[in-house]
Parts: sequence; C-alpha cells; structure tokens
Amino acid sequence: MNPSEAQPTRGVVAFSKNEMGHSPAIRIESLRHFYGAREALAGISLQVERGEIFGLLGPNGGGKTTLFRILCTLMPMTEGKVQVFTYDLLQDAQAIRSHLGVVFQHPSLDGKLTVFENLWHHGHLYGLKGKRLRARAQIVLQRLGLHERRDDLVETLSGGLQRRVELAKAFIHEPALLLLDEPSTGLDPGARLDFTAYLEHLRDVDGVSILLTTHILEEAERCDRVGILHQGHLVAVGTPDELKARVGGDVVVVQTANPEGLQARIRQRFHCEPMVVEHSVRVEIAQGHAFVRDVVEAFADEIQAVTFGKPTLEDVFIHLTGHRLWQGRESGGRA
Repeated sequence: MNPSEAQPTRGVVAFSKNEMGHSPAIRIESLRHFYGAREALAGISLQVERGEIFGLLGPNGGGKTTLFRILCTLMPMTEGKVQVFTYDLLQDAQAIRSHLGVVFQHPSLDGKLTVFENLWHHGHLYGLKGKRLRARAQIVLQRLGLHERRDDLVETLSGGLQRRVELAKAFIHEPALLLLDEPSTGLDPGARLDFTAYLEHLRDVDGVSILLTTHILEEAERCDRVGILHQGHLVAVGTPDELKARVGGDVVVVQTANPEGLQARIRQRFHCEPMVVEHSVRVEIAQGHAFVRDVVEAFADEIQAVTFGKPTLEDVFIHLTGHRLWQGRESGGRA
C-alpha cells in the first residue's frame, strides 16, 4: 500500500510523496526554546537529509528532548522555523502528523494486549481498518521478525522484542519520517545491534528518513550523520568519521595523583595542550604510542597508569566541551 493511499484520521491532511518534493526530510533554522528564563535550545540550525539515519548525541539536559518534542508537534517552539519535507511545522502540523512515526523513550505499548492487537488499535488512529489494516500489520510483523510472536501478550516479551513492537506500531501507517527518542535505552548490546539493523533496513529498503536522540556512543557511531548537542547548542555536525577527524592523532589519558601539576609539566616539556578531565590528564597528539613512551620516561614517578587509542565520539565531545558526555547534563529538569 502506498502511504498516500492511507486514510487519515478526521482533521489530518495526508500528503503524497510527490507533494513532499525534493526538500530535506527536516530543515531547522535558528530554533530557540525557553522554559521561563532558561534557554533550552539556543538558535539551532540543522538539516536532516532524505533516507538517512541522523543521530542527536548529547547528555541528559542538553536539549535533545526539547527538540524531539517540538519535531513531534507536541509543543510549540519559542522562535525559529522548522520544515518537514515541504511543510511548515507551525502552519501544517496536522498534515505532518499523518506521515510521522514516533517511538518514545518510555514504552507506549499495552502489555495486556497481544502484539497484533497493539498494531490493530494503533492503525485505527490513522484511519486504517479491515483488510487493509490486517495486510499492513502482516507486512510489518514479517519485516521486523515478529510474525511468530503476533499472538503473544506484549508483557511476556523481552525488552528487545518490545522495542521492535514499538517500531512496528510506529511504522504501521508507512510514515516517511521516523522520530525515535533514546530508542536503545534499557536494551542489552545484542538487542541494540538488532534494533539498529532494523532501522537500517527501513532506510535502505523503504527509503525512510530517521532521526533519533541518544546518549549511547555505540548507537551514534552507526548513524549516517551525528549532531552533538551541548547545553542547548549544536556544537558539531558530521559523519562519525568526520567528527572524530576533528580530534586528530591519538588520545592519551594519564592517571596521576596530581593532574593539574602534571598537566603543567607535560605542557612545558612537550609543548602541547593537555586537558584535565575527570582527574586525569588527557592529551590529543599524533603518534600516541611514542608520546606514551616519552611521557612515562619523563614522569615515571608521577604516573599511575596511561592508555592511548584512536578518537571516539566521546573524545569529540570532550574536545568540544571540555568534559565527558555523562558529565555534561544541565540542572533544572527538562531539556
């Protein structure tokens, strides 16, 4: 079934793929949002391309949830412009919703219903019914490997399978854009990889555009592009490899009882710019293995341990903000 053929609920204006044109899936311009006097989003501009998986990486309180809720049409923005395909979010929210699939961080399934019953009732919200809804549910169940569990109560499923049902429910009406808030929260590493594989399938086979928020580095690594949010600011956007290239060289971390003192001595001896991060001295430098040898020889009595490796996305976050991802959360609740 073509998405343009779906019958929308009363008040929802559906639009076809032709009507979407060739515009990006999401275009955000100078988006700001305030909670009272506190600025949760500080003039964000961002573009999500068609058929890509875009990850918003940041700590709790960095602005991810606020941006997610605005894109879901759950709350209005304070300032700026958001366009979904060819539609303005402020003027055409109803039209956008009919082709928007959403997976929230917290479960939205009814555990007392079966997998199929959850899909059936959700399909009704989008005007699907009868044979058309049954056929669509069959397709989604097959695609997400849930057909054999269709008659199981949701409360009996593992966390990974429940997350798949959430995705199946969000995709029942063939949305052109999926928005997922921390989709891997609570999943073990294996289930997380499976879930990401299903998202890649939707992107590659169905051409679905996907935006997800995450604080899980491994999940962000598998996105096509990543935007890093910090205290309401979009501090970097690029592919994971492009972002890691910003760090340059290797990352050396030195454990010591006196990080500030060793930081100063390393700076003077090796003419570099070490940082103190979480009581350790961190150095971004080419030929990290050679630097490890030299720094241990120079300051053997002060070093408790030393490691080095290629940059990760967390190293990118540290490079841009000066602290680790999990330390970057704002106080004050929502963001």
